[in-house]
Amino acid sequence: MTDRQNEHHRRSLRLKGYDYSQAGGYFVTICAYGKECLFGEVESGLMRLNEYGEIVASEWVRSAELRLEIDCGEFVVMPNHFHGIVHIVGAYGNTPSPGNTPISRDEKKMVSFRNKGVLPYGKGVLPYAPTSPSGNVGSMVRGFKGAASRRINQLRNTPGAPVWQRNYYEHIIRDEADYNRIAEYVSSNPQRWMEDSLHPLFE
Repeated sequence: MTDRQNEHHRRSLRLKGYDYSQAGGYFVTICAYGKECLFGEVESGLMRLNEYGEIVASEWVRSAELRLEIDCGEFVVMPNHFHGIVHIVGAYGNTPSPGNTPISRDEKKMVSFRNKGVLPYGKGVLPYAPTSPSGNVGSMVRGFKGAASRRINQLRNTPGAPVWQRNYYEHIIRDEADYNRIAEYVSSNPQRWMEDSLHPLFE
């Protein structure tokens, strides 16, 4: 099958008819290009980020900070993929979260990075920047992937080289129980790395 045919037959991962800019929670998974273990390694159940992994973590935080209508929840950078929870919180950051707890601006500036990876900005706090006019999950993911790719390629002197797979996976978080289940999955991901379907052993 040619590249053009592959493009034509590429299965959409979006839910048809769903408005991805509406307030709510989304769980996203993004894989490294070719599922290469590019971002570090898991040691004794802890994810040890290399310099590329640190870029990924900082750019995810920065992506949310650039958009006041978006909040990033639990996330983890794994050796060859990324899991994260995104909240669309409204233009002023005051739409209740799945747990019905309002998200304040001060709370939005703090990041809980469950695997204790080191964020280069210290304490996970970044200065605010003007909000983006586009407040949907796809826009945030595209911006995040592009920014992380540019910085990683600059560091490894490979301009234009692919860092991420073209698409990504998302799941709409339906309720508080769904949120809690996913948050636990994200935070415990490094401990289950040897059983992960994305581990190179399963390729």
